Amino acid sequence: MDWLNKRALVIGAGLSGQAAVRKLHKLGAEVFLTDSKSAEQLAGIEDIRLDTKHLLLGEMPEFAKINPELIVLSPGVSPKLPLVQEGLSRNVTLWSEVELAMHDCPALCVGVTGTNGKTTTTTLIGELAKLTGKPTVVAGNIGVALSGQVNGLGDNSIVVAELSSFQLEFVDKLHVHIGVLLNLTPDHLDRHETLENYLEAKAQIFKNQTPMDLAILNWDDPRVRDLGTKLKSQVIYFSPTTFLQDGISLWHDDIVFAVKEKKTMIPIISRKNLQLRGSHNLENVMAAAAAARAFGLSWTEISEGLARFKGVEHRQEVVGSFAGVLFVNDSKGTNTDAATKALQAFDEPLVLIAGGKNKGLDFHEFMKVVRKKVKSLILLGQAAEEMEQAAKDERVERIIRAASFEDGVEKAISEATPGDVVLLSPACTSWDMFKNYEQRGELFKELVRRHYREPIQK
Repeated sequence: MDWLNKRALVIGAGLSGQAAVRKLHKLGAEVFLTDSKSAEQLAGIEDIRLDTKHLLLGEMPEFAKINPELIVLSPGVSPKLPLVQEGLSRNVTLWSEVELAMHDCPALCVGVTGTNGKTTTTTLIGELAKLTGKPTVVAGNIGVALSGQVNGLGDNSIVVAELSSFQLEFVDKLHVHIGVLLNLTPDHLDRHETLENYLEAKAQIFKNQTPMDLAILNWDDPRVRDLGTKLKSQVIYFSPTTFLQDGISLWHDDIVFAVKEKKTMIPIISRKNLQLRGSHNLENVMAAAAAARAFGLSWTEISEGLARFKGVEHRQEVVGSFAGVLFVNDSKGTNTDAATKALQAFDEPLVLIAGGKNKGLDFHEFMKVVRKKVKSLILLGQAAEEMEQAAKDERVERIIRAASFEDGVEKAISEATPGDVVLLSPACTSWDMFKNYEQRGELFKELVRRHYREPIQK
């Protein structure tokens, strides 16, 4: 599609929006950018050099003032905005920033989605892709806008993109050659309203696949598994709990690839050779192995790459061991399922720091796990009261409220004794107190290290 001299409106002026503006300028479009925030609240906004006619900040403009032929929606922007709804009613083309990034990119595209494990799996696939020797880009919802990374890539390149449900809602022509759907648990229901709507958004990753493409699906998740019969692409399943005669699964302690028709079973790697902790990470490893095999690596190369991978920042990241206490940063655990998996990864007594902004989730099932696994629960943020009530309902014994994030970390340190693990796994977003989960995780690490250099005065 030719956007030369066409009018394009980008809504949301964060990293993705700014990358979209640059991309559209290269395509020759006349670009307008709007955001409810002021210029002072938007880092880097001056670098895109839009004049006051095209940079519309503070409040959303009237549709008629721009009459765009394309609207590009940043991931955090609700499609329920009147400006977006009017565009849809007028049949204006609506794209996510990822759609814009990939619409003229000839590279092999690997897309990873799911409720949990996306960043770990995306990063791991990216590391494996680099072993091919081909130019590789890892971006998307992982924190790097895709539009700014794909320029100049050829058909011998690989793009590995983490794709959120927000980015997939309005897929148009986006073609994901290898698509991964890791799992589906309640999340973002404040936006999608129902689990069915959430699944529908996630499943858009497979919309434009052909019989030459590959879908990698979690056998253990019934909703995900059932998608396999509805897709045009080839399908490979993975399962950490059930041996699959066709697919990737566990055989005793080995991750194996089996093909029933050929009566073969190929060992990939022993789980004890993985550096990733927790049974949930088997999902991520299996999905990554399937993707890596699809873009041409040998099983030996895949095994070696998996064994070297240590994980990603802010996802069960070990901060260090101080005074006999292990500190773990799982700031990316922004929903109850992710936080539950983090709790289940440890056998040691846990001091859990949780809370933040809720995404429309119920906390009762999570608190049943907390009751069994956690010796002290530190609650903070907007959701603290709601979480405390759920914890009391589920008979969690020791609940401590914190006045601030800093206070929460100090209280957690005070609660911990040698042999314990202090775990930040909030089960909530960071948006009530922080710009993003990365900022929250960085502050956690800084506070822990500062405390053990200069003990906090009581």
